[in-house]
Amino acid sequence: MEPFEAVSAVGPAGGPDRPMALRACLGLIVGLALIKLALHLTTNALGGYGIFRDELYYLASTRHMGLGYVDHPPLSVYLLAANSWLFGESLFALRFLPALFGSMTVFMVGMLAREMGGGRWAQLLAGLASLVSLIFLAMDSVYSMNAFDHLVWAVVALLVARLLRTRKTVLWPLIGIAVGLGLLNKVGVLWLGAGIAIGLLATRERRWLRTRWPWVAGLLALALFSPYVLWNLTHDMAHLEFIRNATAGKYSGLSAWTFVTDQFLVQNPVTVPVWVSGLIFLFFSPSGRRFQMLGWMYLASLLILVVNGHSKAEYLSPAYTILFAAGGVTLERWLERPRLAWAKIVVAVVLVAGLLLAPMVVPILPVETYIAYAETLGVQPTTSESKELAELPQFYADMFGWEEKAAAVAEVYNSLSFEERELAAVFGENYGRAGAIDHFGRELGLPYAISPHNSYWLWGPRRFTGEVVIVLGGDREALERSFESVELADRVPCRFCMPYE
Repeated sequence: MEPFEAVSAVGPAGGPDRPMALRACLGLIVGLALIKLALHLTTNALGGYGIFRDELYYLASTRHMGLGYVDHPPLSVYLLAANSWLFGESLFALRFLPALFGSMTVFMVGMLAREMGGGRWAQLLAGLASLVSLIFLAMDSVYSMNAFDHLVWAVVALLVARLLRTRKTVLWPLIGIAVGLGLLNKVGVLWLGAGIAIGLLATRERRWLRTRWPWVAGLLALALFSPYVLWNLTHDMAHLEFIRNATAGKYSGLSAWTFVTDQFLVQNPVTVPVWVSGLIFLFFSPSGRRFQMLGWMYLASLLILVVNGHSKAEYLSPAYTILFAAGGVTLERWLERPRLAWAKIVVAVVLVAGLLLAPMVVPILPVETYIAYAETLGVQPTTSESKELAELPQFYADMFGWEEKAAAVAEVYNSLSFEERELAAVFGENYGRAGAIDHFGRELGLPYAISPHNSYWLWGPRRFTGEVVIVLGGDREALERSFESVELADRVPCRFCMPYE
């Protein structure tokens, strides 16, 4: 028998299982997850503004299936390709998976609180905190790798918590598979892997290192991640170059200080007592120390991102699935036993704050109503890339203007002679512009675009020679140095776009 194999037939944290109570708690968590799902599906069906810049790029990537991309591993593209094949590429279909993954994350956070010994109130508080997290709401509103990333962290945390409670060795391979799939989706899961390693070394769980099981988990994770490693080795380590360029360029204005202070904003300020108490529980509570390895998974990720010096606050967001669950357990013990009314007040405050701030990150209000609402709350437009802004934050502004760009390009394209159209390339300086042509231009008869941005660079010039080029944006003087003649064909006004678009 392997070490730590023996387990006791008890419920979470040693308490006896109570089927009726368990069913009631599961119903509560499922209810929160369904509320989350309904919020996003309703928004996607009735509002949602337009397709987000990054979504256009992900859709373009599905037409270039491979083992990797300059800025991310391949799993998110394969998931989107399958989703598009099943449901099409409408806004509702495009955003179905992030809505689903987001609701599953809420459920997993509630289950994690239960695994740590939390009862009904703990699971409710943990689920609500994840439900009203502003960054979770935002990331689950558009298609990207982030919604699945949050879910992966929650699943791994739940598996680790169950391992710490039951000592079942079968959980190690499952942890390895989950981490591996997470890495194949987003490289930031490396921080999660580092947290698991540090957590083993920093706690009495280091005894596991004398067994084969952590090493089996690591090998499974590496095997699943290896396609992207091999892709980088055969593509001049393109992802590392991408990270260097992003750090030196659009994220150069970020600092370790802004990264830390923004943690109190992006999760929703009202949830600060939940996750701070969760951190206290994991390191200082006698009952929480049993799960201290989870606390190190958070702290290791925090320290890695602080040392980087130019990290976006949202990079740490999946680690809060751990603290929300631990915080729910702590607050249940602090508030419910002395006075049940306090627990109800906390739940009410979290819920109301979530409702008030949700329009800041979920495009559910008509855009002009949103602008008036934001002004009423005193919320200024924000960007993490030091860009000039107008009336909308960059997150919303990047959902406007793309279809109009494609229509304007189609007018210019159709004004060319037949011979010119045969030669004409459409050039977008960034992947948003190029992606807009690739997505909206198909029904307008436009060729696929070319661009030097991210993976578009690797996709090359296609069949085009550069004799006739329709350029979206760019500096006229620079263009005149490259072409025999340059003509301004059209301008596309857009009130709600990013000003540089």
